[in-house]
Amino acid sequence: MTMELFVVFLASSIRLAVPLLFAATGEYVSERAGVVNMSVEGMMLTGAFGGALGAAMTGSPFVGLLFAVVFVLPIALLQSVLTNTLRANQVVTGIGINILVLGLTTLGYRQFFGNRSREMITGFNAWSPPLLGDLPVIGPIFHQAGLAYLAVAIIIALAWFISRTGVGVALRAAGEDPHAVAISGVPVIALRHGAVLFTGLMAALGGAFLSIAEIHTFTEGMTRGAGYLAIVAVIFGNWRIWRIVLACLLFGAATALQFQLPAIGVQLPNALLIMMPYLLALLAVAGLVGRQIAPRALAQPFWK
Repeated sequence: MTMELFVVFLASSIRLAVPLLFAATGEYVSERAGVVNMSVEGMMLTGAFGGALGAAMTGSPFVGLLFAVVFVLPIALLQSVLTNTLRANQVVTGIGINILVLGLTTLGYRQFFGNRSREMITGFNAWSPPLLGDLPVIGPIFHQAGLAYLAVAIIIALAWFISRTGVGVALRAAGEDPHAVAISGVPVIALRHGAVLFTGLMAALGGAFLSIAEIHTFTEGMTRGAGYLAIVAVIFGNWRIWRIVLACLLFGAATALQFQLPAIGVQLPNALLIMMPYLLALLAVAGLVGRQIAPRALAQPFWK
């Protein structure tokens, strides 16, 4: 592999990891608070549809981004009410929401995009920050959509917030010992509601990235399991934010290999290339990448 191809591979790995970074960051907050948000896949798909619809209707990717958030927040609120208020099974409700969203977005796609599904939607174009894009050899790595840099900024801010603020400490404690948090006077249910809604916001950004920053169109079921990969990235990263970032980059690199290996003459069955990120996910869930220590109250409803 030449240096030029290697740089292209790195740039592609980062680009393909960005939607996972958004969704996994949101899922990290939710699970730290004690809620397994299985509906992140459906939230991403809703965000992708809302972003594409908004951008197609107005010609503005910023309006598309707003549509994505507005479309996803009711889904996140539904998930939160079911799991935190009604204390329904978190996994079952999440999968049920994913199935519902798949049907609704498929109907919406055929209604609004059916006759022009191949048309390109106005979206965010890639750009390079000053100086970084001009660096010799590695400059193309920084040629990314602006949302990629937004993801980096959010992750840095979240890492500080979780570890350095009282709310962040309380949120982590809500996933470890919610009764102790409640005794201290902090509303556990409110924390968990906020965590799930934040997951919805991040999933909306991740889904919108797919439709209006990466491929500039919407197709049925276009997330193709990205939300589930985001959940696995949290497990893979052992509920630590920087390890989760590395897990997302690893999944992005595994996806990029689908296109890179044939370019350098390595011939492998196409089905094997497609399954590589999911094979890594299976290894992570099976515990073959090291011992995972989940928050003790994860997936447990809170009863006063």
